[in-house]
Amino acid sequence: MSSHAFDFLILGAGSTAFAAAIKASELGAKVAMIERRTLGGTCANRGCLPSKNLLEAARIVWQAAHPRFPGLQPAPMGIDFAALINQKDDVVHAYRAQRYEQVAEGLEGLELFTGDARFDDPTTISMDGTTVGADRLLIATGSRPTVPPIPGLDSIPFLTSDLLDADEEGRLTALPESLVVLGGGYVAAELAQLFARFGSRVTIVQRGERLLARYEPELGDLLGSIFRSEGIDLLTGATVEKVQGDAAEIAVDVEVLGERRTIRSQRLLVAAGRQANTDSLALDVAGVSMTDTGFVKVNAGLQTTQPHIWAAGDVIDGQWASQLATPVGARQGRLVAENAFAGAHHVVDHAVVPRAIFTDPPIGTVGLTEAEVRRRHLPAITKVTPMEYVPRAAAIYRPEGLVKIIASSIDEHVLGVHVIGEAASEIVHEAAMGMRFKATLADFVDLIHVYPTMAEALKIGALAFSRDVSKLSCCAE
Repeated sequence: MSSHAFDFLILGAGSTAFAAAIKASELGAKVAMIERRTLGGTCANRGCLPSKNLLEAARIVWQAAHPRFPGLQPAPMGIDFAALINQKDDVVHAYRAQRYEQVAEGLEGLELFTGDARFDDPTTISMDGTTVGADRLLIATGSRPTVPPIPGLDSIPFLTSDLLDADEEGRLTALPESLVVLGGGYVAAELAQLFARFGSRVTIVQRGERLLARYEPELGDLLGSIFRSEGIDLLTGATVEKVQGDAAEIAVDVEVLGERRTIRSQRLLVAAGRQANTDSLALDVAGVSMTDTGFVKVNAGLQTTQPHIWAAGDVIDGQWASQLATPVGARQGRLVAENAFAGAHHVVDHAVVPRAIFTDPPIGTVGLTEAEVRRRHLPAITKVTPMEYVPRAAAIYRPEGLVKIIASSIDEHVLGVHVIGEAASEIVHEAAMGMRFKATLADFVDLIHVYPTMAEALKIGALAFSRDVSKLSCCAE
């Protein structure tokens, strides 16, 4: 095949790649896409979709056994874990067929390739004996779980977040009786609660002093307290010294506050961050520079050090305030296609990107944290308001949670909103839309909210800057 048979060559076939391919096809480009794993990338196959499916099942199980309302008797549910895994796989397969395979079939000028891609030169890719190329390329190869250099880890069986994959080796099909989770980020938190609610005895081991170290401390502290109340053993400030064991039992040697202890469990889950899928691409041959941690360097228009090669999605990590999140990558993919084939000259804008963690209660965040405000020396005021002051939270016996709002002390424009509590993953979108249009505290106060809703938390949180919200009548007026 000619090395320049295509207008646009995309490495990867996840959400970022598909957004770019769809837009490029609409603009008349002939597109090639290369994927070494499964069409649909991490989100559809082993990330967002399967995890949220099983998290909702785990929530139903927990609530049945722990009803919040007086007068409701606990009704423990039987769990057929194999059947749960099978239905999760069915959901993944159906979604992949509808949103990826059928979409690909309907794109004019798109050709799919399967194999391990490697640059031969700045415009040519080889894979398993086939050579393809284009004048414009996009690196959208995503990321994978990081495997930390822990002594003994390379010689024992362990799980990563790939355990949720619907098809590949490494997927989990049996519920472990006990599980140690290494890590304290959002993946570790979601999976720890998921397995604990299905009945596994779960221990979280993390280096930081709280869960979710990159988020507002109030969120991690409260979630950690909730996890402990649900029976999850949370070890903070812990250093893993070594691991050992076999398929029957894993032993994790840790040091916590100067004390050494050994934790034994049936399975070990490593959820210690993610790394870029760049190590096999031979980016040096293409003249594409990487960061010290292996992510692709890009400018604000997502161009690499080679102007005809772009990179987007997880593979650029947090550059230009980017986030490792599916909708962020999809937006970037479209931006790249418009820049490449419509001369759009777009640059990324990640100032307002809502994010959610699907624990129970969930977390929703958007904008700056208090620490980021301090680092930027921005004049700001902050208020933390407990969810117990939100009428609906009290009415449905979900008072646990809080809303933290950060606003400019000069003009009261809202700079950041951080919520943990019932429906936080939905509430955060109102905050994001407000921030997108430069809303002030007064704007959130003046908006009439449906009563009683959890979204009133934003109105009450804004009111808390000027009033004692413990003394409000209904409807927060």
